[in-house]
Amino acid sequence: MDSDKDAYTEDDLRQLEKRIDELIDTVGTLKSENTSLRQQKDKLMTERSQLIEKTELARSRVEAMISRLRSLELGS
Repeated sequence: MDSDKDAYTEDDLRQLEKRIDELIDTVGTLKSENTSLRQQKDKLMTERSQLIEKTELARSRVEAMISRLRSLELGS
């Protein structure tokens, strides 16, 4: 076995260390972005539920108004 192939220079180790540091930074950034996106998703889901509820309430009111108008029309 050729020992020159297995030997790492100081420069190789510094480059490896630099790359590992970059990967650590990237993982930290991705974790932060993931947390932010999860919070945003939760907020949007809550907002969506509220909008669905408001839409259903509006639909009920419109249907009630239509029923009253039909009753008035038939009563005339």
